[in-house]
Amino acid sequence: MTYNVLRRAAFDGGLANEALLTAIRADLARDGWTLLRGFAPDMRAFSDLVGRLCQRVTFDPARSHTSEKTQMVDAGLGPIGLHVENGNTPRCPDIVSFFAERAAFEGSQTTICDGAALYDAMSERDKARWSQAMTVERRLPELLWKRYLANEHPALSNPEEVRMEHILQFQQAVPGQTFDLHDDGSLTYRLTVAPVRRSAFGGEHLAFANAVLGPSHNYEAPRYTLADGSPVTLDEIEDLRGQAEEHTNEINWQDGDIAVLDNTRVMHGRRAIVDVERTLFIGMGSL
Repeated sequence: MTYNVLRRAAFDGGLANEALLTAIRADLARDGWTLLRGFAPDMRAFSDLVGRLCQRVTFDPARSHTSEKTQMVDAGLGPIGLHVENGNTPRCPDIVSFFAERAAFEGSQTTICDGAALYDAMSERDKARWSQAMTVERRLPELLWKRYLANEHPALSNPEEVRMEHILQFQQAVPGQTFDLHDDGSLTYRLTVAPVRRSAFGGEHLAFANAVLGPSHNYEAPRYTLADGSPVTLDEIEDLRGQAEEHTNEINWQDGDIAVLDNTRVMHGRRAIVDVERTLFIGMGSL
């Protein structure tokens, strides 16, 4: 695989160089992702980069924070299926960035699949099926959905402040959501998403970019139903997985690498972890 590599030597000032941001955005618009190599960043520099790329930062409520803008990636040791980050949430990030503080000496490659190339290669039948709206449904424990809402609602700063009025306000602010609140505090939500979408960076290409093939490491597995009323079956998920693998490449990490992805076009995953000492961090948000 040929990487889209932006190297430190070309940018005086390193990650703080405004020309670097321009180059990153150009790579995202053209290819959907890019790799920064040789910048030797620390967590503060990575966090600052995330803040400059994203007007608004978002989080996964099941992950531990490493700074006000970043979290640690911890999803077990097995392989992770292709997905867009937070693809089953009401506000899916436009950009996701990964920082390999310590790269694995073996395994743990991040997989990258261009959803535009995958969609272009689909049969007309599959294109028609996946161009329908899709409903995601799953149940979340109280702590996780309150953490998420506390981050996304402008009037909240911690989960203890969440009230029914905040749930209803967020439901109004982001269309396509319904929910059932249960006696144990858990919440079943239903969210309508588009499995095929256009990139947030423009262009005419449609991309198969969603979380259907992805993991549910910290969550109950979701149920997917298309607009025609038919469920998304395990058999068709496996068929899609095979199609996606034909358009999937790997990032073989080096210490200090940063990968930036267009999360509205490119799906990512991971090969199984062999070297458990590797450390990977994530920062994501909207344009």
